[in-house]
Amino acid sequence: MRRSPRAARQVDAAQLDFAQYVRPGDTVAWGQCGAEPCTLTALLMSQRKEMGGRFRVFVGASWSETLDPAYADCVDFVAYGASGTNRRLEREGVLDILPCHYSQFRSVLTSGPNRIDVLLLQVAPADEAGHYSLSIAHEYLVPLIDSARVVIAEVNAAAPWTYGERTLRAEDFDALIHTDRAPLEAPATQIGDTERRIAQHAASLIEDGATIQFGLGALPEAIVAQLHDRRDLGVHSGTIGDAMVDLIEAGVVTNARKSRDRGVSVAGTMMGTRKVYAHAHRNAQIQFRSTAYTHDIDVLGSLDRFVAINSALEVDLTGQVNAEAAGGRYVGAVGGALDFVRGAARSAGGVAIIALAASTRHGSRIVGRLSGPVSTPRSDAAVIVTEHGVADLRGLTLAQRVERMLAIAPPEWREQLAAEHHTRRDTLAA
Repeated sequence: MRRSPRAARQVDAAQLDFAQYVRPGDTVAWGQCGAEPCTLTALLMSQRKEMGGRFRVFVGASWSETLDPAYADCVDFVAYGASGTNRRLEREGVLDILPCHYSQFRSVLTSGPNRIDVLLLQVAPADEAGHYSLSIAHEYLVPLIDSARVVIAEVNAAAPWTYGERTLRAEDFDALIHTDRAPLEAPATQIGDTERRIAQHAASLIEDGATIQFGLGALPEAIVAQLHDRRDLGVHSGTIGDAMVDLIEAGVVTNARKSRDRGVSVAGTMMGTRKVYAHAHRNAQIQFRSTAYTHDIDVLGSLDRFVAINSALEVDLTGQVNAEAAGGRYVGAVGGALDFVRGAARSAGGVAIIALAASTRHGSRIVGRLSGPVSTPRSDAAVIVTEHGVADLRGLTLAQRVERMLAIAPPEWREQLAAEHHTRRDTLAA
């Protein structure tokens, strides 16, 4: 339900007074990564002591240097994960985590104790019909436009104008400032031999005509790069990046066989560089949607041959996945992985892939017991891929799973992992 028209005040950035809009106890939110309205967020932090009391901010993944642990003197920081520059806040003990599935954001952020009061947006300038574009991200921002008490927009002349579920008019904003700055871009990722070997195994599971979803990081990007010999792939994903543009331009992604949204790539946001921003600008073949659509299990299940590609920090011998914590620190997120895993399970011909390197310099990432929380339970586990091969766990007993997981564990750790598993099993049986 849309709200009644707002004030739509045009304000010079130097004269914007956040104390007029943010009350003590409010929660402020904005788009993540490249969708962050950096001029607004920097102003908010510089004026943080002028609000008359403490307030909270909810942030997604962050690429900017806007948030500093020192700002916890007035601000309480909340995020759904600790990726990107959020790790500085986590390391200093000033970041609280909202362990929430992406599919739950609409309800969690529009009502209850984590309701967003003030929304800051980066939008592309209005077109000839007076419609502003949400530009880089729709995802969890769309429902907040109507539920937040205050909406302030940074109209960025350098932001791409994109198509999607929602366009905005001046009356959707309480205040607008105008800027012309390059949106934030993704940090470079390093793809080495290990990532390429993992990608080759994972790519073997993706057939012509499949619709793919992929998460963040070097591994999903490496897998996408292995798909140039496929035909008529489709895209339905939480995010798209530069590697996907390569597939579109190569004619690999056509969306021609999608059983839903045929002919169109669907995503919640872009996480890449100016390459993907430029490709999406005024491109109606890329459509952005809110998380209520991109992560909805019924939508995902209706996509034939839906392939979900995500990564993890560690996986145990029975298929339990930890994507959140490592070494006692919160470094990942619950995110949307389980939404996509369950959607792929419903899809005709679908498959969910969890890809990870089998080891790091600290030891094996295929483990007898997780060191962090269970982000994806073993009852939902499908296919686990490492550089040593593929473990399809679907329909297997616990003993059968252990055998398959040991086969993709680091060779030098297999004997120890097997011994630890048998010792633990015997202890539990005693």
